[in-house]
Amino acid sequence: MRPSPVPAGAGVYGWYFEQPPYPDLDAGRLLYAGIAPRYMANRTSTQNLRKRVRYHCRGNAAGSTLRLTLGCLLGLDLRRVGSGKRMTFGKAGEATLSQWMADSARVCWIEHDEPWALESQLISQLDLPLNLDQNRHNAFHSRLKELRAQARQRARELPISA
Repeated sequence: MRPSPVPAGAGVYGWYFEQPPYPDLDAGRLLYAGIAPRYMANRTSTQNLRKRVRYHCRGNAAGSTLRLTLGCLLGLDLRRVGSGKRMTFGKAGEATLSQWMADSARVCWIEHDEPWALESQLISQLDLPLNLDQNRHNAFHSRLKELRAQARQRARELPISA
């Protein structure tokens, strides 16, 4: 594995897409911002920029709201897995999504000691259609919530996937 250019510190990251994940979205512009670690009053988070970005690139939809959103927008089939409580796009779907991200997604970041403060500012001041949290004012918010809800409902109607 190549060494990662992403630092193992706290900060904010943003995702651009050369090919938009949905027809109503523009290519080549910032569509999503995330943070690492998230604010935790009761314990210390083990997350950092490198871990979060890596998970978004190679993890699964159960642990990445970005992957869940992108897979739903791209029309991948969400499935219940394991005990049936977790939902992912299955082995093949997650591999398809990882490849799509490798081909289309670009990430940038900035280290910041309190990323949660910066995230709120970014979401309130920028047009970030793939962010749901704190982003009800965005024009794409209701469409994205609806697409994700429909995918979850379809997954609940299907048998649990291996």
